[in-house]
Formats: sequence, structure tokens, C-alpha cells
Amino acid sequence: MKIIDTTTYYKEDLMLDLRFNILDKYVDHFVVCEAKFSHSGRKKELFFNTKNFEKFKKKIIYLVVENEPKNIIADHSNNTSILRNNSVQRISFQRDFIKQSFELFSPNDFILYSDNDEIPQLQNINFNKLNNEIIIFNQKLFYYKLNLLLPNMNWYGTKGCKIKDLKSLSWLRNIKNKRYKFFRLDAFFSDTKYKNVKIINDGGWHFSNLKNIHDLKEKYLNDENHAEYSEQMTIEKITSDVSNWTIDYDHKADKRSLSKNKKVKLEKVDNSYLPDYINKYKSKYNDWLV
Repeated sequence: MKIIDTTTYYKEDLMLDLRFNILDKYVDHFVVCEAKFSHSGRKKELFFNTKNFEKFKKKIIYLVVENEPKNIIADHSNNTSILRNNSVQRISFQRDFIKQSFELFSPNDFILYSDNDEIPQLQNINFNKLNNEIIIFNQKLFYYKLNLLLPNMNWYGTKGCKIKDLKSLSWLRNIKNKRYKFFRLDAFFSDTKYKNVKIINDGGWHFSNLKNIHDLKEKYLNDENHAEYSEQMTIEKITSDVSNWTIDYDHKADKRSLSKNKKVKLEKVDNSYLPDYINKYKSKYNDWLV
């Protein structure tokens, strides 16, 4: 059985550097998928360069999405609902394009999908014992810096299953982080609720917004999923939030453990929270530690 790590990409070389180095000893291949358009639909150049990751080039499979999905709705009125739906369609299309690489693998090979800033902890996973289970990694959520933790937050990011059990990567991404009883009718007829789910606690790290101020601004401007939020994010406000270790993003829209519109203070944590690789090469990441 091969272990295949898959992710999408947009100018996140720092995260790929971390991803490749942390997962290298556990993973047989890395699939990286980049699109020629942003989530908001703007055409863009390609940024990924295998030469930046020479150490891993034999493991890397690089895919390029040339065209937008066909179900994009043409709109010139800046309708928020349409913009958001189009963004979701582009994200799903890029994610599902990764399946183009699966012809290189076998039905029993195991696929992991993460957003680029989610890194699973694979040290204690025995993939040979995971029959037809879907695994979901419960990860710690960090903001701005590698050691600034958002407390009291469970982030269910990386998910995985065998290729033979995979419908699509968007299907996998949307599976609920709960194991449902077999007699539940809502689970029986649902495409996101399953009884064969295995939650991996202490399942890794979600390093969100590990970017400089101007790259954060660009990210917010492209975030059609939360357009009402991104419009408020000026350079001055972003600088203030990063400097004061605070976030005011409405996580309650996705996670019930945080209150709506409440500014939350991040917490500096010690080295035990970090991947072994970061602790070993800490000087390499000094700019991303506080």
C-alpha cells in the first residue's frame, strides 16, 4: 500500500516546505495541484517550481488546472451569493482535479487530502489496519506564527481513505467529523454522514495565515466565502491583529466553540506543541516564531 498526500497550492512555498519535510518519511507521493485562476476568478500566473524542492522531486506529482469549471455563473453586479457560489465551485473543481493523478496508483493505496496549511500527524498511524475506514484528523489550529495557538478549538482538517472507497476529494472533504450509528436514517441517506469514520486525535497542525501582511491582505481580498469580512481587513487592521495576537474571524459559522463577532486572543505555546522537524531546525523558521 502506498500513502499519497494531496493538496492544492497558491504561492504557499513555506507551507509546502514544512509539509514535505514533516511527512517525507511517511508518504510515498506528494500530489500538488495549482490552478491558472484564483478562487475569485482572476487569471494568475503559475508559481509552483519543483526546483525549489529538489530533495522531494521524485515524490512530487504536479498538476495544473488550465480552465475554470463549466458551472460558473456569469455576473457583473457583484452579487455576494453568486460570487460565493462561484468561489466554492472553483475550489471544489481544483480539489477534484487531483483525481487525475490516481491512474498512477492502485485501488488499495491510501489517499490523504489536506488544505495546504493542514499537516497531519502520521507518526502513530498504521495504515494497514485501516480497512474501509475514513480517517479524520483532529488538529490544533495556529494563526500567524507557528507557535500562536487558537485555544479551545478542534480543527478537523486532513481526511483520508483508500482510493477504492473515494467518490471525490470534495466528497471526502465534506464528510462530517462524527461516527454515526448504522440505524440512523439521516446517515443512511446522507452523503456526508458515515459509521466507518475514525477520528485521529492529536492529529497534527493547521498553520493558518502563515503569511506576511501584504500576502494576508491578498488572501482576504480573494476570499469570496467571507466577502463581508474581507472588506474590513485593511493593512492597518491586519497589522494590529498580528501584532496583538488576535483574530476576529467568525469561526462560529463553522465551529460552535467560538462566539460570533468576538475578538479572540491567541496563546503562545511551548515547543512541545510543534512538529519534531520544526524543533530540530528552529533557526530556519525564526521569522515564524514568537
